[in-house]
Amino acid sequence: MVWGHAKCIYRLNPESSWEDALERNTLNALDEVPLASMRRFVLHAHRFADAYRHGLDGAQAAWAARKYKGHRMLPPDFLKEMEAAGIKRGGNAHAGL
Repeated sequence: MVWGHAKCIYRLNPESSWEDALERNTLNALDEVPLASMRRFVLHAHRFADAYRHGLDGAQAAWAARKYKGHRMLPPDFLKEMEAAGIKRGGNAHAGL
């Protein structure tokens, strides 16, 4: 996610074919990614990792990461809320996505 953010910043620089300019622009783009953004990216990754540890698939993990933005990990009763939202556990079929 940090690299994707840095690529957006990098594209704002003028094009160049000089290797030293490319390297300088890349390093500057990486330096311009705000620390607050990096922290949000890490928390987002933690939420997905925790969802995968609970056996959720990609769509289910994405739902959980959106629903529980204020938490580093999923709350103990998230499975009940997931079922109440009509999200099936253990399969790729999902009624809500």
